[in-house]
Amino acid sequence: MIDLYTWSTPNGRKVSILLEECGLPYRVHAVNIGKGEQFADAFVAINPNSKIPAIVDSDGPDGAPITLFESGAILVYLAGKTGRFLPQSVRGRYEALQWLMFQMGGVGPIFGQVHHFLRSAKEPVPYAIDRYKTETRRLYGVLERRLGEAAFLAQEYSIADIAT
Repeated sequence: MIDLYTWSTPNGRKVSILLEECGLPYRVHAVNIGKGEQFADAFVAINPNSKIPAIVDSDGPDGAPITLFESGAILVYLAGKTGRFLPQSVRGRYEALQWLMFQMGGVGPIFGQVHHFLRSAKEPVPYAIDRYKTETRRLYGVLERRLGEAAFLAQEYSIADIAT
């Protein structure tokens, strides 16, 4: 059984989607980040970075439990555990990982920043809003071009698509 510590955010949903796609049994533990529950000692023991999602798989590698945090790492782990949603060919695998890293290092953080400055900042910061909106449009352009030439980001439906 996999214990999923999550909240209803894009990063939390990625892992939920893959767990459902894989048909793996899991139990959800809601971590209300609006109330600061990610800073509770019990959760920090699971994820020292105090972010969701995190998992504890009681049936990890070699039958020993494993605790993982960071949505990208969890997606790679679950794909490896099930042998699904990460291409088997070397080329396909690296293409999928390339697009996964594109999401983790670019799309996710930039979209998060534009959302923050548009919705959560205590006062408007025009430079930040303009910068992150411009970069968001650029990233959408990259995705549009790729998906204009292929049905999926990599050679087949993969964790890269689920993450993005």
